[in-house]
Amino acid sequence: MTTVQPPLPARQIRAAYDDRSLVVYQAYPVDIAEPALAVGGFVPPFKRERMTWIKPSFRWMMYRSGWATKPGQERVLAVRISREGFEWALGRACLSHHDKGLHVSAAEWKRELAASPVRVQWDPERGTQLQPLPHRAVQIGLSREAVHRYVDEWILGLEDVTDLAHAAHALVRERRLAEADALIPAETPYPLPDHLAARIDATTTGTTTGG
Repeated sequence: MTTVQPPLPARQIRAAYDDRSLVVYQAYPVDIAEPALAVGGFVPPFKRERMTWIKPSFRWMMYRSGWATKPGQERVLAVRISREGFEWALGRACLSHHDKGLHVSAAEWKRELAASPVRVQWDPERGTQLQPLPHRAVQIGLSREAVHRYVDEWILGLEDVTDLAHAAHALVRERRLAEADALIPAETPYPLPDHLAARIDATTTGTTTGG
């Protein structure tokens, strides 16, 4: 008898995490990734002046980077950051689009967006074959103060997971999806405090459509 799994909440942060940290992913060219791995943090030519996007979803990172094959995204890094820093960012985030339920007017949203050092964007999550799923994955854009805190305070470690990406991709190409799933890091619902969930428009009830 097949067990039907309940649908996931439309907008839910799922991540690999422990009591004090969680993993987010970024993809970079070799000239940024290699120095970062050598020192365990981001150094030039990484530019703090640019917004940097972190993603807790490995599969979404694979979609964005083409399994670590797209130009400028040949190296995928798993960045372990503190939960304290992560939640600091969410507490100062603004959605990247106007939401009538959260903002009285588009003008109010634009003012908040300009003032906030953090942006949150919900995009369709991806399956192991990179197909869009009904629920969403979060992307978090860090700028200004948030970038400095990320680089100087939040990062606890870096790991190159490019080989893992390539190995999983090879299994997917061979239609060995269960084996690919076994390689991909497990991600579970992140215990988001209510006030942070409200700020980033996260949902906690199941849905069958993208939110």
